[in-house]
Amino acid sequence: MNKLISSPQNPLIKQLAQLKEKSRERKKSGLFLIEGKRELSLAIKGGYEIKTLLFFPDLFSESEAKAMSSYGIEIIEISKEVFQKLAHRDTTEGVIAVVKSKDHTLEALTLKSKNPLILVAEAPEKPGNIGAILRTADAASVDAVIIANPKSDLYNPNIIRSSVGCVFTTEIAMASSNDAILYLQKYNFNLFSAILQESEPYHTQDYTLPTAIVVGTEATGLTQAWRDAATQNISIPMHGVIDSMNVSVAAGILIFEAKRQRDFK
Repeated sequence: MNKLISSPQNPLIKQLAQLKEKSRERKKSGLFLIEGKRELSLAIKGGYEIKTLLFFPDLFSESEAKAMSSYGIEIIEISKEVFQKLAHRDTTEGVIAVVKSKDHTLEALTLKSKNPLILVAEAPEKPGNIGAILRTADAASVDAVIIANPKSDLYNPNIIRSSVGCVFTTEIAMASSNDAILYLQKYNFNLFSAILQESEPYHTQDYTLPTAIVVGTEATGLTQAWRDAATQNISIPMHGVIDSMNVSVAAGILIFEAKRQRDFK
């Protein structure tokens, strides 16, 4: 018989609510919450360790929960009130998992390709932008994403939601810009930094060798370190009134040009 927790005041539920709400608690414990069937399946596919699965039987069947127990996961049935306290969004399918964080240092980065393509995003702040960047990276099947000078916790519920689970299936490292530059230079990457000034049109460059494409925030762009380290600064010609576009859109344009060149190499 499954363990049952019906009270939102249960000490475990209070602890899990802290994981949901506070980055500090996620970092201290090395745990975070995910919700939804798709996110859960992608986390398992991405090799994440699921510690506990909590399910609300009106939305997630007991047979589905029992199937998860074969992975050695603790299964807990919860009431509607507990589910509502822990769920980040209303449309979740009645399942919440407690998951162990991964190591996102540069040293832990695994590059399977001998000719890798990496997307670097410096200091993205908005969870929606980070999620969209990860979806772009997944769509292009880049080898890794490096978040330089990170401003947000990678396991922020809004990042998980906006990435539609791509956060679990993408190779991701988080590091200072200086450390990221040293790492990329050590492995002889060509660095293409997206800036408006003193740059060449992006489509005139060769991305068929080991390549890192670097994008910054819309507000401040890239720091000087990336401009100085670049093999070439590149820009997307702008034909409208404003001189910037959403960072995930810019990343998509640049990454897919690199993919196009590699496909026809």
